[in-house]
Amino acid sequence: MDERENVVLESISPLKQSLKEAPQLEGVPSGIEGVDELFYITKIKDGRVIKQPLGGFPRYAVINVTGVSDTGKTLMAEQFAIKQSSLGNTTIFVTVETTAPFVSASLRERASAMGINPSSIEEKIIIIDAASYDQLRDDIQTLLNTLAYSIKKYKAKNVVIDSVTGLYEAKEVMARTIVRRLFNFMKKWYQTAFFVSQKRSGHEEFSVEAAGGYAVPHIVDCNIALAKKSIDSSYDERLYGLPIGEIVRLFRIDGCRICGHDTSTRLMTITETGLVVVGKSLKELKGGGR
Repeated sequence: MDERENVVLESISPLKQSLKEAPQLEGVPSGIEGVDELFYITKIKDGRVIKQPLGGFPRYAVINVTGVSDTGKTLMAEQFAIKQSSLGNTTIFVTVETTAPFVSASLRERASAMGINPSSIEEKIIIIDAASYDQLRDDIQTLLNTLAYSIKKYKAKNVVIDSVTGLYEAKEVMARTIVRRLFNFMKKWYQTAFFVSQKRSGHEEFSVEAAGGYAVPHIVDCNIALAKKSIDSSYDERLYGLPIGEIVRLFRIDGCRICGHDTSTRLMTITETGLVVVGKSLKELKGGGR
C-alpha cells in the first residue's frame, strides 16, 4: 500500500514556506473613537517584549460584533464603512435587514456626523441589497457570486454584512455552514470583513453568542461583545456616576486570534449625532476593579 494514498500532499508545507505567503500584520482604521488603540502587535526591543498599538482592526481579519438591540452594532458597521471609504478603500455593504435607500440615508447622516462630506464617499461604498432580493438571502452561493463580482468590479478592500444572522433566519441548523463559507470567502479574496450578528432572547446579554449558537464566534477571527445595563442600585450609581434608571452601554473585545488586544470591559456611548465612542475601562472608574 502506498503510504501517500489518501494524503493531500498540497496541504503540507513548512512554516518557512507559508510565511512567504503570509500578509503583513497592520491596522485598518475602524472609524470608531477609542477602538484603534485596543489592538496590539508585539516586538522585541533590547531583549524585552513590548506591545505597540496596531492602529485599527487587523487587516484581512473577519470581525464579528454581537449585542442586543440598540447597542450600536449597525452604527459601528457604518462608521467602519465610512472611515474606510474616506481613505479611498472601497467597501461593500451587504444590507440584509434594511433596504438600500434607507441604508444610504443612514450612511449619509453618519458621514456628516463624522465630519466627512457624503459626496466624497459616494463612489467608494457599494451596497448589495439582500433585504430586497430574497435570492441573495436564501441562496448563499448567489450571494457569494454577487460579492465576488462586486469585489472584482470595484476593487473592494472591505466587506460589511449587516446582519449575518439574517442569512439563516428560520434555519439556524445551517448557521455554521453559512458562516464558514462566508469566512473562507473573505480569506480567499483578502477582505477585511465586519459581520453584525443579532442576539435572540434567552442568551446571556454580555456574551458573543448570537442566533445560531456559537457558530459565528467560533469561526471568525475577532469577536466584540456589546451590552446595555440599567442603573438599578446605589453601587451602580457610584460606579458609573449616573442616577438609577439610566442606561449604560458596555464594550469588550472577546478574543482576537490574529493579534493582541485589550481585554477589559469598557464604557461605550452613542453621541447625540449617532456615533459610537468607546471610553474608559470599568477598572478605571472610581470604585471599579474591586
